[in-house]
Amino acid sequence: MKKTALLLAALLTTGASLSADQAAPASSYTITADFPYTTKYCFRGIKYAEDSFQPSVKVTSGDFYAGVWMNAPVDKGFELEIDYYAGYGFKLQDGWNLDTGLTLYTYPGLNGGGDKVTWEPYLGLNGSFGAVTSATYAYYDFTLDVFTLQETLGYSIPIDDKTSMNWSATVGRAEPDAGSGYTYYGLGVAVPYKVSDKATVTVGAQFASHNVSGLEDNHFWGTLGFTYVF
Repeated sequence: MKKTALLLAALLTTGASLSADQAAPASSYTITADFPYTTKYCFRGIKYAEDSFQPSVKVTSGDFYAGVWMNAPVDKGFELEIDYYAGYGFKLQDGWNLDTGLTLYTYPGLNGGGDKVTWEPYLGLNGSFGAVTSATYAYYDFTLDVFTLQETLGYSIPIDDKTSMNWSATVGRAEPDAGSGYTYYGLGVAVPYKVSDKATVTVGAQFASHNVSGLEDNHFWGTLGFTYVF
């Protein structure tokens, strides 16, 4: 799913220092800021931009989360995209979770020939089969009238206590209410390095393709990002 560093939160703390037998209260929420650079922007198998910055901020409180995500192309010949999303997770048995939410896709610079805003609710099931994680999601864009079903499998190989090699495979099907649908798929690998308890640097490589006639079908790109959790 697509998710800008437009949202920043300032925490103001007051009060005296804690005594030795006191523990600092756990925060009721977390803020995750992500600052990646990607050599290509693909969404559901289709390329939308070349080299781009993709900053995002996500706020999580309990089972609720909300965030904002941006794709800011270096080449101004591609469209700026800013997405807003919010969702809620429901815990099920055996570590599985039901995830539901809504994404608002916005294209501030789009002039004619397309929708500047579309909205898409989603429902997903997340869990694992042993060491393999699974994320099955259904989406419906009520502006574009497109239903999408997507499955992503993941597998992580620990390298040491600071890094791992995370593999993923995705396949999906997009079906509009009118016209022909298409199938897309992708493979990816990401290697995060934990700089500290709060900061992580990640490098990655991705491949994606689709069966849409008349569009470039095979895409390869790399990513480099910095993530900080407040």
